[in-house]
Amino acid sequence: MAYFYKFIKSPIGQLKLVATNRGLSAVLWENDDPNRVRFTEISPSADHPILCKSQRQLDEYFAGKRKNFELDLDFHGTEFQKKVWQALLTIPFGETRSYGEIARQIGNSKASRPVGGANSKNPIAIIAPCHRVIGASGKLTGFAGGLKIKEFLLKLEQAEFCD
Repeated sequence: MAYFYKFIKSPIGQLKLVATNRGLSAVLWENDDPNRVRFTEISPSADHPILCKSQRQLDEYFAGKRKNFELDLDFHGTEFQKKVWQALLTIPFGETRSYGEIARQIGNSKASRPVGGANSKNPIAIIAPCHRVIGASGKLTGFAGGLKIKEFLLKLEQAEFCD
């Protein structure tokens, strides 16, 4: 499978968008661990339609003009990971869920830790909103982009959500 990528600027640093011809496959952080999400046959493409549409919608999100993304997504992972990532897509803009709530949603109430593991491997950050998953106590916990970015994204959504 061929993958295409482009870098975009954002208020939280440079992001790397990765897509196949079926959909967006990744939004990666500027200082992402190169082993967290891996791709083969990856080529630069400044004008790939999925990458351009993703960039446009992310720009709108950061400008406070978009609450929901309308993109075809092409997740690659285990069946469990895909189930968790699909559950992330159901968390409404401006809201949060705990790892335990996601575990119950996918039908495995004892899977809080595995949910956390799948969350940490989420390849499509921001759009599949892993930043909206927090500890049961309400505390911000691990995040591949770093806790400062997680806090930034949550505050961005809370500010827009209250308007």
